[in-house]
Amino acid sequence: MPSPSSLLDRIAIGLSGLCLLHCMAGFVLLTVFALTGDWLDHRVHFIGLMLAMPLAAVALWRGWRRHGRSDIGMMGVVGLAVMAISLAVEHGAVAEMLVSVAGVAILAFAHWQNMKALRVA
Repeated sequence: MPSPSSLLDRIAIGLSGLCLLHCMAGFVLLTVFALTGDWLDHRVHFIGLMLAMPLAAVALWRGWRRHGRSDIGMMGVVGLAVMAISLAVEHGAVAEMLVSVAGVAILAFAHWQNMKALRVA
């Protein structure tokens, strides 16, 4: 059975995947149709960030307590910061998708590294 930290990392990676899907699908829909529903509204990014912050904080902090690798936590902070920057970019712009995807990818990579480090610890 996976440790609580590993389970949180797995959930966070799954949510990151959903976020990536949302970002890419949203961009395609905006490009092709130039009209979307509420699920592509800019607020969804804020809500996603508000969910990602505590989940990342708990999972990465619990991992750090066991493996002691602060670089993983810093990578998570960078990912969250990049995700936060995407809130300041025009909704629907290519830059918004690129910044959002970069932040989510960095954060997901931090969770993946956390899981790997927990297996060794």
